[in-house]
Amino acid sequence: MASQSFTVTIAGGGLGGLTTALALRRKGLRTVVLEQAPQLGEVGAGIQTAPNASRILFGLGLRRQMAAIHTEPTDQVRRRWADGSIIASLPLADRVKREYGAPYWHYHRADLHRILLAACTDPDGPGPVTEVHTDSGVVDVDRSEPDRPVAVTADGRRFAGDVLIGADGIRSRVRDACDFDDTLVFSGEMCFRALIPGDKIRADPTTRFLADRFHSTIWYGPDRHLVHYFVRGGEYLNVVAVVPNTLDTTDAWTLPATAAELVDAFPGWDDRVAAVLAKADDASKWALFRRRRDPVWVDGRVALLGDACHAMLPYQAQGASQAMEDAAVLAEELGAATRDGIDGALVRYVSRRATHAGMVQDASLENMRFYHLPDGPEQRERDELLRDFRGESDLSYDWLWGGSPLHDPDTESLTYPFAR
Repeated sequence: MASQSFTVTIAGGGLGGLTTALALRRKGLRTVVLEQAPQLGEVGAGIQTAPNASRILFGLGLRRQMAAIHTEPTDQVRRRWADGSIIASLPLADRVKREYGAPYWHYHRADLHRILLAACTDPDGPGPVTEVHTDSGVVDVDRSEPDRPVAVTADGRRFAGDVLIGADGIRSRVRDACDFDDTLVFSGEMCFRALIPGDKIRADPTTRFLADRFHSTIWYGPDRHLVHYFVRGGEYLNVVAVVPNTLDTTDAWTLPATAAELVDAFPGWDDRVAAVLAKADDASKWALFRRRRDPVWVDGRVALLGDACHAMLPYQAQGASQAMEDAAVLAEELGAATRDGIDGALVRYVSRRATHAGMVQDASLENMRFYHLPDGPEQRERDELLRDFRGESDLSYDWLWGGSPLHDPDTESLTYPFAR
């Protein structure tokens, strides 16, 4: 390992930022996380780690902690919007672990965030303890000294480091402050998110069928779709519902929502959908944006990560997983660099990640239309593809889930399908 004599400042304390901090800590680097929220934590919602992300988190020493908070879906179920008929069902659980070497698990976001934060700040963990500052949103970057970018917070505090990572989300202030191109694009859609108490689902004969086992379910319909799965061992049903946008995005891009709004957004759907959505006590709605594919993630000693550089629509369930892949590659490159080699390490990080993440962005965008086809010949052709778990995009699960973004320690070659 190279001499670790430099500090990395990370703007953003979400899942991507904390995974980055932990990965860098385990490489022996000093890390400082600046988070704008007054308390460090994630919005209450579900999240899934596909095998490509689970593998990275296991490699960071979190297997035991993840096993304690996960819910494992037995299968993925695909349903028709009008009558709930099953288009296809594919086993997950043991099959995924057997074929891809890591699990497909569900979590409450706050739980996953909590174990990442604990690992970053554990005084007995390997590497320097991550320094975390809340109420410290980065609003500007001083680059008067090119080799020492300074993150400036809203209250004027200044945090100098050898590298600044913008992991501050789709509306990244680091990105804006450093004059990266504006690649933000509105999708024309919005997403309802809700956590519904599992007891409500199990108590209602109309919805009890969802609780016969833990599974990940997608309902496909014209212009909209619905995803749900259990988290915390069935304590909550996590619901993600994508529909045409009605938010005024010039005013706000996320607002509270009611159960009635959720129900009204799915007119004519199977009655069981309305019965589920009517149980949502606490919901929100989010206008869905993405970023155009763009390989420019680095400017000097400032680098972007996750949604700040490759925000994607939720049609591959890979947003957080791709940020975790970014973190793993970035840590590998910086962990092997001397202070004089930082610039080259950042260039290699982008060369290893931009093409791959861009392909996932493109696939997610392609699936927007594929998921929302109106009933008719094209929809019937799509459903035939879905029965065999084909057609969603040009990316296979083998490609998406099966590789590792890191070097094979024995061969020093990548196991990912792109060159270093």
